[in-house]
Amino acid sequence: MPKGPEQNAAERELLTRTAHGDMAAFTEVYDTFADSVMGLACRILQDAAQAEEVTQDVMIEVWRTADRFRPERGSARSWVLTLAHRRAVDRVRSAQASSEREWLAGVLAGDRAFDEVAETVAEHDEHRRVYRCLASLARAQRVPLVLAYYQGMTYVEVADSLATPQGTVKSRMRAGLRRLRACLEGAW
Repeated sequence: MPKGPEQNAAERELLTRTAHGDMAAFTEVYDTFADSVMGLACRILQDAAQAEEVTQDVMIEVWRTADRFRPERGSARSWVLTLAHRRAVDRVRSAQASSEREWLAGVLAGDRAFDEVAETVAEHDEHRRVYRCLASLARAQRVPLVLAYYQGMTYVEVADSLATPQGTVKSRMRAGLRRLRACLEGAW
């Protein structure tokens, strides 16, 4: 190929002939641009095998879409290399998105309990032990604890609802918690 304006005109002519289905012109287009496309793809992808795939895809796209080339917008070389750049960047983005999806799947899978069934059974067992130990407390200790921990009341609200002095409620709750702790530790 000649250099300079003659080269641009010759490349433009090859693309125009390719757009009209001229296979010989496309062979020359391939010989003219394939190395430049491969070089650009290698720089972007940093992987020769993927760069070869991108080069093949771009050259097929040139064959199929040569009629979209507009000489008034730039040279044939610029058009082909723009196609190559876009295809290579798309490949990089696709690989990054795939990598991020795999990473996210790994993170989400890591958040799950190792054995959800065993964890659920253990949780139910723990609830059963707490209820059993609560039931073993005297009513005067059990009721304030249930109101505080299951109904979300403060000790002042518990005292008001039971019409019992606050100091008495505090003492009963402390004693109930000590007995509850002893019962749960004994249940282990």
